[in-house]
Amino acid sequence: MRIGVDVGGTKILAVAVDDAGLESGRVRRPTGWGGEAVADGIADVVRELAGDRTDVSIGLGVPGQIVPGSGVVEHALNLGIERFDLAGALVERVGIRPVVDNDVRFAAVGARSARPGAGSLAYLNLGTGVAAGIVDETGPRRGARGAAGEIGHVPVDPSGPLCRCGQRGCIEALAGGSAVAERWGRPDALPVRAVFDAADAADPRAAALRDDLVRGVAAAVRLLVLATDVDVVVLGGGIAALGERLLDPVCDELRESSAASGFLLSLRLAERVELVPRGMPVGAVGAALGSGAAVSGGARATLAALDGVDAHAVR
Repeated sequence: MRIGVDVGGTKILAVAVDDAGLESGRVRRPTGWGGEAVADGIADVVRELAGDRTDVSIGLGVPGQIVPGSGVVEHALNLGIERFDLAGALVERVGIRPVVDNDVRFAAVGARSARPGAGSLAYLNLGTGVAAGIVDETGPRRGARGAAGEIGHVPVDPSGPLCRCGQRGCIEALAGGSAVAERWGRPDALPVRAVFDAADAADPRAAALRDDLVRGVAAAVRLLVLATDVDVVVLGGGIAALGERLLDPVCDELRESSAASGFLLSLRLAERVELVPRGMPVGAVGAALGSGAAVSGGARATLAALDGVDAHAVR
C-alpha cells in the first residue's frame, strides 16, 4: 500500500493506492497548527488508511522548503512551522519513515501521472500564492537548495501592485489568490470567483483585477517555458477551478503577447497550457506515487478511481 498525504493550510487530504494504482481509501481531516499538531493529524490519517498493514510506504507533500534528504520542513508559515523534523515525528508516531517533499513538487508528479507518454511538465499552482513544480522522465527537479519552481516572487511589472515580499509587480502580487482578495477588499467567501463574476457584469475595477491575474498567469507560463522548455504547463490549485474562464483568456494573452516575436510564436505557448484533470487530487496522488518505486499502471487507473473527488474551492 502506498499512502500519499497532501498537507494544506486548512486540510490534510490522504489517499491510498495499491500496486495496481487503484485507490483503496481516502481520508480528509482539518490541519492542526504547529509541527506537533500537523504530525498528529498526518499520523491519524495514516493509521486510518493503513489499518493493521505493515507493508506501507508514505509520501508527504508539505508547503515550505524541505531540507534535501532530511525530511525537515522549513518556512511552512501557513502550518505554523519555522523548522520541524516532520519525517522524524512520523517515525515516532507510526514507525514508518515517510518521503517528504514540497507539496507543489509532488502535485507535479501527480499531474504527470495522468498524461500517458508525458515528457516534461510544469505544474503551476495557483492558490493563496503562486509556485511551480517541474518534473520529467528522471523525476522532480529540486534544485541545489530545494527551491526549484519558486517563481511567485519574480517581478514582471515594476509599476504593478506591492507584493508582500517588498517588491512590486511580482507574479504572486498579480495572480495569487491572497493578493487578489486583498486588492478586491470585499468579504466574499470565494473572492477570485467573485472578481470574475463582477468582471463579467462589466465592473471596471473587477475587470482590471481579472486582467492583472490573467497577465500574471501568462507571465508565469512564459517564464516556465523559457527557463525549462517543458512540454506542457498544467494549471492547478484553487484558482484553476475556474476552468475555461481562466484558461481561455490566459491562452489569448499568450497569443497576443507573442504576436510581435517570431521566436515566441515558434514556441506555441498557448498550445502548451492545460488545466489539471478535473477532480483529481494531484498532490495526494503524487505523494503516493513518490513514496516509493513507481506504481506500474497506476496513472490512468488512479485518475479513474479518483474522478469523484471535488475540485478545490476557488479562494
